[in-house]
Amino acid sequence: MIEEKGEVLNENSIPADNEAKTELTGGESSENIADKKNKKRDDKASKAEIVRLEAALREANKQLDEMKKEHDALNERYLRMMAEYDNYRKRVTKERQSLSNDIAADVIADILPIYDDLERASAFSDAEKVAEGLALICKSFSDTLAKLGVTEIEALGCSFDPNIHNAVLHIEDEAYGENVVVDVLQKGYMKGEKVIRYAMVKVAN
Repeated sequence: MIEEKGEVLNENSIPADNEAKTELTGGESSENIADKKNKKRDDKASKAEIVRLEAALREANKQLDEMKKEHDALNERYLRMMAEYDNYRKRVTKERQSLSNDIAADVIADILPIYDDLERASAFSDAEKVAEGLALICKSFSDTLAKLGVTEIEALGCSFDPNIHNAVLHIEDEAYGENVVVDVLQKGYMKGEKVIRYAMVKVAN
């Protein structure tokens, strides 16, 4: 027991701090009120965060749908282009083969008369007639080459040109100038700017 100012108080008669606070706040402690306020604030923040996340999720799903549509469109375009390219490749291959066959047929058609002349010349037994026949065949063949746009490469007496000549022999002779073709061992031919066969030549100095 405690004696203070003539009053006797026991321990049970002293109000505790929480009880005092409870009396001041109408029966509820300030700590409980603060906890409830914090909880309400946290609940409000959580709801706002959930709303924000749901909105972000909806936006992400929307973007995903748009990307899927774009992907499908691009994939369809890719497949269509691949199909078109495959058809184009097959068509070009077929046209190239057809063109090659046409060119070969045209060349063979131009050469066949020469073969006919060779057959006729082979039937002769007279050497003179055979020689005449061969001369005519050579002229016919030369005319056919000209018709096909094939020209003989100039070589004899010309300066050696590695772009059109193939030097297989070399001699030293003061009668000739430097790098002069003095003999043609095998004729060369060109079609336009393309060399079909290089002229095989002998070069001096």
